[in-house]
Amino acid sequence: MLTIRREEPDDAEAVARVHVHGWQAGYAGFMPDEVLGRLNVLAWAQRRRDIGTADPEHPFTTLLGEVDGLVAGFTTFGPYRRNQDRDDLDPTVGEVLALYVEPECWGDGTAAALLAAARAGLTERGWTDYRLWVLAENRRARRFYERAGLSPDGERSTYQVPLAGGSPPVGLVELRYAGRLDD
Repeated sequence: MLTIRREEPDDAEAVARVHVHGWQAGYAGFMPDEVLGRLNVLAWAQRRRDIGTADPEHPFTTLLGEVDGLVAGFTTFGPYRRNQDRDDLDPTVGEVLALYVEPECWGDGTAAALLAAARAGLTERGWTDYRLWVLAENRRARRFYERAGLSPDGERSTYQVPLAGGSPPVGLVELRYAGRLDD
C-alpha cells in the first residue's frame, strides 16, 4: 500500500537513490551513458541537504511515496521558476519541478498518486495553473503527463548536460507542459 508523506531531513539518501535510478532508467538512450554512469547517490543526497529541500520554510515541497516503508518515488512542487531559476519565482503559477519513481514501480499507480498529491498541494497554495518541464525525448513521461491532462504550451528550453574531461556539454531539448488545477 502506498503512503504519501512530506520529506524529512533523514530522507535525503532515499530520495537521491530514487532520483538517480529514475535518471538511469528513464533517460537511457538519449542522455549520454557517461553522465548516467557517474551519477552518485551520496553526492545527490548531500546536495539535497545543502539546499534544504526538507526545510518547511523552503519554497518547494517534496512529497514521498512509500511502499512497505521504502521510498518508491517523490515529487517536488512549488512556485514556477522563471527561466528555471530557483531564485526567480513567479508567485502566480505553480510548478512540478520533479516527479521520479523507482523503475520497478513504473505503471503501478505510484506516479499518478504523487502527481495527484502535488496537484493538491499546489491547489492548497491557491494556484489554478501549473507547469512542468520534460525532456522532449522522454516519451514515456510525456505520455504520462498528457494522460494526466497536461499539454505542451510551445515553450522550449535546452538543458545543458555537462560532460567530463572538458568536453562541451550536450544540449537536450526540454518542453514545457501546462495544465489547470481546477479541471
